[in-house]
Amino acid sequence: MKFVVLFATLFAAAVMMTGAGGTAVSYFDAAKVATALAKGTVMVKQSDLAVQGGHRDKAGQVEVHDKETDIFYVTDGEATIVTGGTMVGGQEKSPGQKLGTSIQGGETHHLVKGDSMVIPAGTPHWFKEVPKSISYFVVKVIAP
Repeated sequence: MKFVVLFATLFAAAVMMTGAGGTAVSYFDAAKVATALAKGTVMVKQSDLAVQGGHRDKAGQVEVHDKETDIFYVTDGEATIVTGGTMVGGQEKSPGQKLGTSIQGGETHHLVKGDSMVIPAGTPHWFKEVPKSISYFVVKVIAP
């Protein structure tokens, strides 16, 4: 129950932060949420926000999103993530999206079920270690 309340709060905050609102309500039953978490699929995509499931079973590349603030909520598993510092080996993947090989400096965090993190736009972040797997919701607040 705590998860549902936290996720609803994060989603509402993202909508309020962007000034969005629209007229459509997005509803996802438990099966669709489970699929999004297992496969890392997008649930909502708008010009000013996105909501998606995230799932990893291994380390990833360093990411920097120029206009996207990421809000994570861990639903299962654990991982070590590094944030901040300087991206090493960064290359533009698509406009406003860069991928790199590591981070120099930065701050290390160990994420477990129930943890939440807000990563401001322009901040390097890297799932450096994923012992088994991690599943998480991501709300992306997208600046104009």
